[in-house]
Amino acid sequence: MTIKEVCLKYNISNYTLHYYEKEDLIGPIKKNKSDHRIYSETDLKRLEFILCMRKAKISIKTLKEYILLYEKGEKTKEKRLELLKNELNTLEAKIKDMNEAKNYLTYKIKLYEQDKLEEILKENV
Repeated sequence: MTIKEVCLKYNISNYTLHYYEKEDLIGPIKKNKSDHRIYSETDLKRLEFILCMRKAKISIKTLKEYILLYEKGEKTKEKRLELLKNELNTLEAKIKDMNEAKNYLTYKIKLYEQDKLEEILKENV
């Protein structure tokens, strides 16, 4: 797959794709006879993983650490598992916080929609 095709498929910019390469999160990318990058299925699977982890707000630093461990093979399995579990715990805490904020916003919106001005004023916000 070409850079353009990859960017279209995953809705990312050339800059983002090159950045992930520069940070050694994907690659090295093979090139064709015209010296254009050609992304393999393996590259795409790695990119999908990175994009998913970035949606979860996992840092580039953590991703680099994980990928370095992954590339060292089976002997790093436990460290990788621990890293992923830690990130999952962090994500679950963020989701809990976001759900609490969502519930409070929903409550406030309902007060406004039901025109309950006295309750809104009692809260001073």
